[in-house]
Amino acid sequence: MKRAVSISIGSSARDKKVEINLLGETVSLERIGTDGDMEKAARLYGELDGKVDAFGVGGAVLGIMIEDKWSTMHSVQSLIKYVKTTPVVDGTGLKMTLEKQVTRVIDEDLNGYVKEKRALVAVALDRWGTASAFLDAGYECIFGDLMFAMGMSIPLRSERAVRNMAAALLPVMSRAPFSWIYPTGEKQNQREPKFEKEFNWSTVVAGDCHYLWRYMPEQLPGRVIVTNTTTPADKEFFKNAGIKYLITTTPVLDGRSFGTNMMEAAIVAALGRKQAVDYAQPDDYFADMEAAIKAVPFRPQVQAF
Repeated sequence: MKRAVSISIGSSARDKKVEINLLGETVSLERIGTDGDMEKAARLYGELDGKVDAFGVGGAVLGIMIEDKWSTMHSVQSLIKYVKTTPVVDGTGLKMTLEKQVTRVIDEDLNGYVKEKRALVAVALDRWGTASAFLDAGYECIFGDLMFAMGMSIPLRSERAVRNMAAALLPVMSRAPFSWIYPTGEKQNQREPKFEKEFNWSTVVAGDCHYLWRYMPEQLPGRVIVTNTTTPADKEFFKNAGIKYLITTTPVLDGRSFGTNMMEAAIVAALGRKQAVDYAQPDDYFADMEAAIKAVPFRPQVQAF
């Protein structure tokens, strides 16, 4: 049996372990949360290094990829400082491949339900594949990078605006504590509804589940949510908010959808890859991910309420 482990600085309340058959291999998937304790997470990586087949970095990202340009998040690198052997991924391999399918799934599976193409993408820098998919499909978009990650009521309305923001802020953001821009530990359990105007404007809301749960209004009837890492409690929340369709970009396994980092680690484990994953110099890595996604096959999953 292959073993893939996602060590997350998020809440331990979301921990889960399942076994799946993937590309002809039985793979154990395990998510371990450390409730915001980065040093505890680093120790766990060190203790399990060489004993598991692949690691996923949960609750954080090792870097930001816009098209083929990679910017390292320096403040996160300490998480994996003790890893010497086991390949480490953070979900970028699926964000740049699988998540590009979301607009096609909306078109094919929702039978024309989305008539006005207006998408609120929580953080484009974190999910460039999703953001570019909506742009390519002709959606009018609001990108909430400054809103959701920085707490500023400044919506971005074009790809150019996102790129300009990235050029200005990534050098600073990459060295700031990750907790400044993303809820970790107990903060993941605290609701703070805001940006109601932008949520109500949208017909589709896409982004990290923690961001959406934290900030969306109590009621958002008729909308389509595109996200992942959903638990049964998350699904109940979206249902009670009046959401019509929930699209998870990773498959639902035993009641929940794991993060892209967990599923990418599972693929790496199933493929038997031993060499380190370098997103800055990926060679054929993204092509290998694309081929694996088709072979499984993985496809964003639709749940109707």
